[in-house]
Amino acid sequence: MLFIRSIFFLTVLVMPWSVSSQGITNLWMSGYYFGSGSPSPGFGGTNINFISGFADTTSLQRQMNFNDCNANICDKNGNLLFYSNGVYIANANNDTMMNGSGLNPSQYTSQHLVNGLRIRQGNLILPFPGDSVKYYLIHQTLFYDMLSSDYKSPEIYFSLIDMSLDGGLGAVVQKNVILLSDTLNPGAITACKHANGRDWWLVFHKSRGSRYYKYLLTPSGFQGPFPQNIGLSIPLQNDFIWQSCFSPNGEKFASVLQGDSIDVMNFDRCTGLFSNSTQININDSAVGRGVAFSPNSNLMYVSSMKYVYQFDVSINNIDSSKIVIGRYDGFADPGPPFYTGFYLSQLSYDGKIYINTSNGTQWLMIINEPDIPGIGCNFFQHGLMLPTYNSYTIPNFPNYSLGEITGSLCDSLAPSLIENGNLQTQKRILPVFPEVNLGDESKRTDSPSSGKKLPVSYKEFLERSRFPGDGKLIEIKEERQ
Repeated sequence: MLFIRSIFFLTVLVMPWSVSSQGITNLWMSGYYFGSGSPSPGFGGTNINFISGFADTTSLQRQMNFNDCNANICDKNGNLLFYSNGVYIANANNDTMMNGSGLNPSQYTSQHLVNGLRIRQGNLILPFPGDSVKYYLIHQTLFYDMLSSDYKSPEIYFSLIDMSLDGGLGAVVQKNVILLSDTLNPGAITACKHANGRDWWLVFHKSRGSRYYKYLLTPSGFQGPFPQNIGLSIPLQNDFIWQSCFSPNGEKFASVLQGDSIDVMNFDRCTGLFSNSTQININDSAVGRGVAFSPNSNLMYVSSMKYVYQFDVSINNIDSSKIVIGRYDGFADPGPPFYTGFYLSQLSYDGKIYINTSNGTQWLMIINEPDIPGIGCNFFQHGLMLPTYNSYTIPNFPNYSLGEITGSLCDSLAPSLIENGNLQTQKRILPVFPEVNLGDESKRTDSPSSGKKLPVSYKEFLERSRFPGDGKLIEIKEERQ
């Protein structure tokens, strides 16, 4: 086992989870299954357990392979409940959950039955509000569109898991239920607690334009969709959001696109409305990015292949605060070798931010003190060595422990607040989202005639990045800095 040491009392101070929900996000899972017997060096499954406050890694044999798509959940004591790679759901015994096979039916999924889906944030687990034994898995797949010669995602699904069944191992009682049909962004599914501290806002994006879709998950099920057109407009067929997340306090939201752009907005946990959209251009040649917020929600970190950027989101001019806290040092995992460029980001249970790599490697990067502005945040490249290869995956966790906003107009949980299918606050009804388009597609500069780098299509992305056994790399080019 490998331990990353830190000062324990500082870890406790920055930890953004409450005692009542500690342990829910303590387990990170990655790696591959390579048959029975002893796996080859570097192959097999990895668990990172943060329950002690440190990153404790172990290797194990597990049949599920993980690629980008990764979601799991534990109980408040840190005991694993279930997990999924977008192909099927496994229980705590690492067996297929009852009725847990056959997720996301499509030819694409059939082609990825072995390795798991290549969709970042393509899975998300939300507890059923008011029911301690039921959970929703929100999930997505891809279909190949012959007209555009690219992959598309036309639906968001949900499946309902009841953990009281099969002797406490759980069973899927509803599966592949279509929540919304549209041409949607592949992945970048995230969520934030409602201001009442019980319900959930589910958020995802349309594939083109500036439309976000939101659903409110209550004890009555999903309400919505509530569309809002705001922020960056995505006019290009081959541009898409790479990763999205909310700040730990739920007041900020950020999306990073593959085409050089970041969108930062304010979020109202009561109404579900975004506001004050700010666009930032990264101006580097990365084809993969991640984003995460510091535990105190004041700083935002963007991982962008060769650079890790820090922004202060507590000020008005966010772009002016940009600094580079880390530059890729050229390190490559010695077998086969694979570059360890920066990819997706996630705030962990220990209050640190971990960044995975853009290839199948055994390394994670660490931002040890993400609440500290500047290089004092202590970014550590290839700081955590995993016992097995990790192919692009990092778990998709919302902040499960975010509480209610005491004294707000919508913090009441009285049953009478739900009338005729509309959630009511103490003084107002959940609003109909205005169709205000703040993105102007005519002003985009990343068109074929502009001479600016165009992002790769999803098909090209899948072809350029493979799991570690097939000998392909994501190329890391010289950046325009």
